[in-house]
Amino acid sequence: MAAGSRVFEGSNLSMSDQTPSSTQIKPNEQRPEHPDFWCKRFGDGTTPWDAGKVPAAFADFIARQPAPCNMLIPGCGSAWEAGFLAEHGWPVTALDFSPLAVNAAREVLGDAPVDLVCDDFFTFIPRRPTQLIYERAFLCALPRKLWADWGRRVAELLPGGGLLAGYFFLCEQPKGPPFGIQPEQLDELLAANFERIEDAAVDDSIPVFLGKERWQVWRRR
Repeated sequence: MAAGSRVFEGSNLSMSDQTPSSTQIKPNEQRPEHPDFWCKRFGDGTTPWDAGKVPAAFADFIARQPAPCNMLIPGCGSAWEAGFLAEHGWPVTALDFSPLAVNAAREVLGDAPVDLVCDDFFTFIPRRPTQLIYERAFLCALPRKLWADWGRRVAELLPGGGLLAGYFFLCEQPKGPPFGIQPEQLDELLAANFERIEDAAVDDSIPVFLGKERWQVWRRR
């Protein structure tokens, strides 16, 4: 689910701080770019994106890495993967802009040594250099008007050689969340700054993503 989001073309305002236009009549709890949208769903227990476990491709990817490195998980939700990383000695920051999502993560994590932060991904300043960003149900939670900002932000946060790894919801699904993205649209967001080095089918998707997601790893140029 989505962590904080903003349009920052020439501004330093978070998305949730922006004043709705005269044509925008939806309340905040119906706008996925606002934390109230996600707070309502966590409050109601409506979280179909939450697998309640660590997905297989992610666990395999972690097992293949030569050593732990600083990982950021934007839109962490219940943060199952963050707990898994902590168990394996990885330094991890789990980030979400919904206070109720952070509360859910805190219950899952218990005393696990995870840096759990309630903040906006687009304005958040990591406490340590980020070497790996994990993507799961974050990009697809963002309205399309924020996709270009997401592409720029992941490139800003990662150094050369840094990795963006995770699951991408590749389909034509304009109404969301989850919002589907076509492969060529994802390439447009990332190819200028990243090289895709892994691309594989996913065989343990939860129903909301079934048959429409792929595991990919992108390396920062």
